[in-house]
Amino acid sequence: MLEANPEIVTAIRAASDVEDARRRVFRYVTDQEQRVFLNSAGAGPIETATRRAAGDVLKAVFSPYNEKKCGTSALAPLRDALTASDTAGCAPVSAGFLEEFRRLFAGVNGVASLPFDDEAARDGEPPWTDAEGERAASCRRSDELDRLAGPLHARVARYPNGLAPQHVIRRRETVTRIRGALGASARDWNDWRWQLAHVFRDERTISEFVELTDDESEAIETARTHSVPFGVTPHYLSLMERSSDRTLDHAIRAQVFPPLEYVEYIVANADQRGTSLDFMHEHETSPVAGVTRRYPLIAILKPYISCAQICVYCQRNWEIEDVTSARAIAPRAMIDAALSWFSEHPAITEILVTGGDPMLMPDASLAALLDRIAAIPHIERIRIGTRTPVALPQRLTPEIVEILAKHHVPGRREVCIVTHIEHPFELTPETVRGVTRIRRKGMSLYNQRVFTIENSRRFESVATRIAIKKIGIDPYYTFNTKGKEETRAYRVPIARILQERKEEARMLPGVVRTDEPVFNVPGIGKNYLRMLQDHAVIMISPAGERFYEFLPWDRNIEATHSYVHRDVPIEGYLRELKRRGEDPAEYDSIWYYY
Repeated sequence: MLEANPEIVTAIRAASDVEDARRRVFRYVTDQEQRVFLNSAGAGPIETATRRAAGDVLKAVFSPYNEKKCGTSALAPLRDALTASDTAGCAPVSAGFLEEFRRLFAGVNGVASLPFDDEAARDGEPPWTDAEGERAASCRRSDELDRLAGPLHARVARYPNGLAPQHVIRRRETVTRIRGALGASARDWNDWRWQLAHVFRDERTISEFVELTDDESEAIETARTHSVPFGVTPHYLSLMERSSDRTLDHAIRAQVFPPLEYVEYIVANADQRGTSLDFMHEHETSPVAGVTRRYPLIAILKPYISCAQICVYCQRNWEIEDVTSARAIAPRAMIDAALSWFSEHPAITEILVTGGDPMLMPDASLAALLDRIAAIPHIERIRIGTRTPVALPQRLTPEIVEILAKHHVPGRREVCIVTHIEHPFELTPETVRGVTRIRRKGMSLYNQRVFTIENSRRFESVATRIAIKKIGIDPYYTFNTKGKEETRAYRVPIARILQERKEEARMLPGVVRTDEPVFNVPGIGKNYLRMLQDHAVIMISPAGERFYEFLPWDRNIEATHSYVHRDVPIEGYLRELKRRGEDPAEYDSIWYYY
């Protein structure tokens, strides 16, 4: 820190107490801002933006107002760390905490380790215009774009795609093994009802087909012992590699094999499952049973509260039933009341039918439900939320597609599908077949992806966008992993999703990078992370966790409230990437995304 910014470190050390240190820091940052605005620092536009942003964050995290709001202080432990001759009496701080301030001090001082613009750019001219003549400049710029595209193509090629011939062949072999063990014909395997009837639920059966680590085995058995919802379809199990090293199938295993600490947390909170795990506060946004409403024109209907298999980080793990549970389907009286409520609220023009996964309902039941929804005059769009394209693609039969298409009437009403594909390794020829059936009926498919530790490496999200767009699915949302304590192992710093959007997704053509990075604010809804005016870093904990304050989407329309979120530390995330074989230096600019 002293090397990054000797002036601010000296000011903090010279202060008589915390309040004196606060005044000195604010005075220093104000002076730096004045230098930047007067351009006396001689900085280029990129460096100027970095200095201003770092200064804003420093003022926010040293603000008494934010200390009170967050219930912690960054300045007091930082001053202790910088001034104490003996750290024994100091509050402990993490390496991530110290690194955050080293980066902030460097940023506000104009010495951040970023590829700042050169002298030509400081004069307002891009560097490639130095070439002789317009054509030469154009060629130079084209060469520069080739250089930028190179890492994208190289990294995308590293990530496995389930449609690659070698993976299709290997998976067919696994299917043959599973069918043989279960005495299933090809007809059985392609029947979604057979798939549901043979969902794998215990580690002993699963381990006959894929190796499990000791932790995976213990977590699965503990889940079953304590009735924590768990299951894997035969189809999805066939996507896994035989080896347990997670080299290729890490995202697939992590999707359905819960970490042991997750299971232990669920078990410990079993008595309060309906409230303590409800991160999105759906209890507070449910006007009638089975309905959730957070926005003016759209609301959720949940007719089926389970799935073909359970995603570990499920938002609704507080209410989800076990796979194929008889309690999963909503009672007729609840559906009647919910549809009556929709009929009485003409402001709502769109219904998201989700759960759980409504596509697990029998054909006749789903058809009857859609008939009733379509009969509501003000409903212009029916959106179906389902993960069957990758978890149970056998469900996408010609018959069910006809049921969906019945109410897709251009100019009158749209029916569309929103699915949840996390990684290109989840794709199969069966997925492509089902998606194609839907698209041939004129219906659109969109993808909502959760940004987790399993798909957050450099250009891994780009690989997913490219893969799903090729088969006819449009990227729609990329969700920051919910801030649920039980899924902490899956969480990624908000700074990384911002970095990915700016440095990786932005290279793609516009029709491929159509997804919007969002954070779901409990009780309020989506906060668009690219909108810097709607969120801010307001504190850094001694553990290196950034505190973000999110302002709701309707803040300029009506009286509302903000939400403070404690993120996971950047340093811990980079350490985990390194453990997985990544070079943290490739992510170095992450510290300057707020």
